[in-house]
Amino acid sequence: MSIESELQSRSESKCELCAASSDLSVFAVEPKAADHPDHCALLCATCTSQIEDPSAADANHWRCLNESMWSEQVPVKVLAWRMLNYLSAEGWPQTLLDMLYLEDETLSWANAGMVDPDAAKHIDSNGVELQTGDNVVLIKDLDVKGSSLVAKRGTAVRGISLVLDNPEHIEGKVEGQRIVILTKFTKKS
Repeated sequence: MSIESELQSRSESKCELCAASSDLSVFAVEPKAADHPDHCALLCATCTSQIEDPSAADANHWRCLNESMWSEQVPVKVLAWRMLNYLSAEGWPQTLLDMLYLEDETLSWANAGMVDPDAAKHIDSNGVELQTGDNVVLIKDLDVKGSSLVAKRGTAVRGISLVLDNPEHIEGKVEGQRIVILTKFTKKS
């Protein structure tokens, strides 16, 4: 059984946050991978777009969290907690947050996916912000420290990871070897 079909069954083919029944897709709740239903939620396009860009969130849409925050499913609780935190300035979400209890492990997962708007951003050579999973191209030949490998200019690096404690570094695979790359030597493709 595929992850999507398991989520369809679990959610009765409804968005697990707002109960919409159209434009549903699997949403991996970061930083977990989308390799297990216990790491994902089935969401509508509206919820997905607003979770991916909380600055564009419509607070009234998220009143649905009053019900979905009580879900038995941990990824749904994590997403509800995150959105309530993003919207806490509205007033009513803070009341819901005060009622919502998360186990320590679940709270740790929820905090790990929160985006700090003041955090330094990973920027490529053209000033474009990089995100986990982006593809980049090297703009310069790079000698890989501790190896005889030279990562050539024009090499595509797919599915990068961000080095969270250093906005000037990303990680990616070049010729099967995972390396750290300076963002100033990349451009998003």
